[in-house]
Amino acid sequence: MEVIRYEAAGWGVGELGWARGRLLYHELPTPPRKRDPNLPQGIPEIPVVSVPAGKSRLGAESASELAQRLRAYFAGDGSGFGDVPLELTGYTPFQAALVSALRDVPRAQTVTYGELAALAGRPNAQRAAGSFCARNRFGVLVPCHRVVAAAGLGSYGSLGGVYKRRLLRLEGMDVPV
Repeated sequence: MEVIRYEAAGWGVGELGWARGRLLYHELPTPPRKRDPNLPQGIPEIPVVSVPAGKSRLGAESASELAQRLRAYFAGDGSGFGDVPLELTGYTPFQAALVSALRDVPRAQTVTYGELAALAGRPNAQRAAGSFCARNRFGVLVPCHRVVAAAGLGSYGSLGGVYKRRLLRLEGMDVPV
């Protein structure tokens, strides 16, 4: 497995795992944490890889090429990630349908959890759709930030509503504070 940490200007450091031509996970960029002085010395941190600016499309893409595209996304590039192969081994058919439905939600648009469940073929499974989004391991490649609660913005896991609003604004949505 290839693990790449990349820096997205103004967002922080993100990480992705890549193996056998598929994305295993993507952790969204957050400001770097200070190194824990209680950790034993000599345990190396994963280095931040400097990925040159520019655009790349999939083919025989590597993790560093995907990191380059993610950096461009966080800089405001409007390209999508629907062409990036994801490792979905172990997903149920409904979870795979949620992935597909989410990847089809256009940039700068939102759906509710109920609408997402219906798009995935199970219109009464909004709670299951919410649970899936809470455990999404693909960051913006499976854009759960585009899913909102019926009564408002909703949460966004440990990153919170502020991060979710920021992602939606990055994509061109006018999101109230």
